[in-house]
Order: sequence, then structure tokens, then C-alpha cells
Amino acid sequence: MEEKKEIIQTHEITKRFNGTTAVEDLSFSVEEGTIFGFIGPSGSGKTTTIRMLTGYYRPTEGELSVFGSSPAEFSRSERERIGYLPQLFGLYPNLTVWENLNFAASLYGLPLFRKRRLFEELDFVELRDARGKLARDLSAGMQRRLNLAATLLHKPDLIFLDEPTAGVDPVLRRKFWDHFRHLKADGRTLFITTQYVSEAIYCDLVALIDRGRLVIINTPAMLRREA
Repeated sequence: MEEKKEIIQTHEITKRFNGTTAVEDLSFSVEEGTIFGFIGPSGSGKTTTIRMLTGYYRPTEGELSVFGSSPAEFSRSERERIGYLPQLFGLYPNLTVWENLNFAASLYGLPLFRKRRLFEELDFVELRDARGKLARDLSAGMQRRLNLAATLLHKPDLIFLDEPTAGVDPVLRRKFWDHFRHLKADGRTLFITTQYVSEAIYCDLVALIDRGRLVIINTPAMLRREA
């Protein structure tokens, strides 16, 4: 069987803010075409790690690469291979679902004849019938799905999802993971942060983080054996 390529590599990365250490000595790798779960409580360093991996922050110490390059020095083409779903709703509350997606598509440089692409993502997140609703009138779960659709418009190879299931009910959480498994089946790589240990079973590899330090990295099956 062909060995999978590591598209994320970190070596002892540390991030400090004004003398306060947010994450310390993180070393891990993520293989192409897998779901990597990054699990820990609020304030454990999950978002800081994602922001380093996407180039928003530079590590204070250590080395990291994504697609073989430093994220802080990505070319435009490298950046276009990445999708990032932040924790907070990042779209426009006074625009409709359709208008939000169309605006996001224009930022990604999608061609003017993009209607079909927008419908593909609306169908994927099951929001076609809500496309005329204002974003502010959507439930929290629907807003998360709209954010996900906007993240996927440009068909990124690597998708960072920061607590995508936070605050949604268990039924909707399972639906989100159905979406993520479909993306993996399509060859995408997903880096997903969550506070829910129960979601580890959906991942290929899981890293547990607490107070900015890695506790353990292993497959869900091995974690269950060691529990």
C-alpha cells in the first residue's frame, strides 16, 4: 500500500504572548487524506495552534511546515489550497444565505458563472431551501453550516475546522461529522478541533492537548485500549 504523504509537520513549536505561553513544544504530523482530531478543553491552545498552521501567527520557537512551506510565507496558490472555518460566525448577518455565499465566492475569485457551484455547497450542507433567509435569522447550527459552505467553495485540499460542533445539539453534531467523512472520502485532509472527547472515534488520529502541551497522540482504537 502506498505510504501517505505528511502535509503538516511541526517540531517543538511554542507560542508566547507577552511572556505568557499559549502552546509549548508541540510536535506532530498529519497525513494527506485523513481526519486529524485536536481535542482539549477551552483555553488549551487549540485555536492558537490552528492560527500558526494557517499563517496568522508565527511560532515563537520551533519549526512547522504545511505543504512543505512555512504558512507565514505561503504563496497565493498555496494559500488557496487551504480552507479555514473559525469558531465564530464570520459572515454578514444582514445578507441572505445566498448573498453571503456569493460574496465569499467573489473573494475566492470564482468565475461569474458560479451559480452551480453555490448550489452544490448549499445542497452539501442542506441549506438550499434557506438560501433566501437572512443569516441573522438562522439558528446557530444553520449559521455553522453556512460558514462551512463558504469555507468549502474553492474546494480546498486542507481544511481547518475550529470547534465546528461547539454549541450544537448531538443530532446536528453527527450530521456535521457525516459531512466531514464525505470530505475525507473526496480526498481532502481535515484538521478538526473539539472539546468533545466522544468525537475522537470519527478521526484517524487524535491528539489530546491540555494547558498548551500535548498529552498523547494515537489512533482512537489505541486510546480506548489505554483508557
